[in-house]
Amino acid sequence: MPNVIAYLHRVYTRGIGNPVGYVLFSGSGVGVMMSWKLWGLPPGPHGFHVHNFPCCQPGPDDSGAIIPAGAAGSHYDPEGTKSHQGPMGRGHRGDLPLIRVNPLGQAEGSLYVPRLSAQELLGKSIILHAGGDSYSDVPKLGGGGARLACGLLTLLR
Repeated sequence: MPNVIAYLHRVYTRGIGNPVGYVLFSGSGVGVMMSWKLWGLPPGPHGFHVHNFPCCQPGPDDSGAIIPAGAAGSHYDPEGTKSHQGPMGRGHRGDLPLIRVNPLGQAEGSLYVPRLSAQELLGKSIILHAGGDSYSDVPKLGGGGARLACGLLTLLR
C-alpha cells in the first residue's frame, strides 16, 4: 500500500516560508485515506486542492500576475472537466474536502477521498487556500482565494 506525503509550507510571492504541517494519503486502488496535521494558520475554513505540478515557487496566474505557489499550476483535472464540484462531484479530481482550522491555528483529522489513488498523486502538489470553498465555479474556483500553503506530493519512505 503506497503512502504519499506532502510537507506544507507557507507560500508568498517572494518564495516559500515556514513549515505548517503535513498531509498523508494512504490506500491502494481508487480511494485514499487523507490525514493531516497543520499549525500556524489563520482560523476558519480553507479550500484544499491537488494541483498539477510539483512546484511551490511563485509563478504566474491566468492573467500573468505572479502569485504564491503559482508554479503549481491549476487544479488536477485529468478528465478536462473544467468544473469545480467538490470531492464527491464529477469535476476536478483535485478537489479535496474543506479543512477547518481552529482558533489556535491548528487542524488535525482524517477522512476518505473516493476519487483519487495514492499513485496518481505522486509528482503533483497540494495547496491550502486562504478562504473557504463553495465547491462551485461561482465565484471562480469556489472562492478558495489566495494560495496560503503548498507541499509537494512524494512517496513516503
